[in-house]
Amino acid sequence: MTDRTADPQDPRPLIGEPLSLDLLNTRWAGTPVNDLLAEPGGYAVWLSSAGLAGRCSADEAGLAALREARAALAAAVGDLDREGAIGAAAVAGLNEVLQHGRLRRELGPAGPASHVEVDAPQRLAAWLAVDDFLALLAQGPHRIRKCAHEACILHFFDASQNGRRRWCSMAVCGNRAKAARHYEKVRG
Repeated sequence: MTDRTADPQDPRPLIGEPLSLDLLNTRWAGTPVNDLLAEPGGYAVWLSSAGLAGRCSADEAGLAALREARAALAAAVGDLDREGAIGAAAVAGLNEVLQHGRLRRELGPAGPASHVEVDAPQRLAAWLAVDDFLALLAQGPHRIRKCAHEACILHFFDASQNGRRRWCSMAVCGNRAKAARHYEKVRG
């Protein structure tokens, strides 16, 4: 899709997941919950990390559309976590975002080409994120997972060969869980 190099100003603990989950992970654990999209400046950082800064401008309309897409993705992933399938309300939310764009395919001089067309440029990042989610679903909804650490709210796409990834980051949440188990073993 695009080159993705994390913006040095990006404070999130998990960066580099597929675009849809990267958007979902703009909220992460904290008291209160950290939200990169609370301000337009955070939206600009996310666009930069997502490789979309050259295609999308960080304005209020784009931020509103992206928050709408994030809410739709959160509902869909929440349904997958709880029920193993996406419910009707979440499907409607995803389709609401998708109705603002389409993928146009054509045969050009260089061969087949695809172009995203949106009804307003501010909707491009939101549409791309939800379209990416559809691609993840096609690869296997069971691979879209919430981190197994009870205090973590991050999600990831399990691309491991055996499909057994449990943590958003072994270095962070995995080690916390191991340390907690060790502490309980020593104490108990």
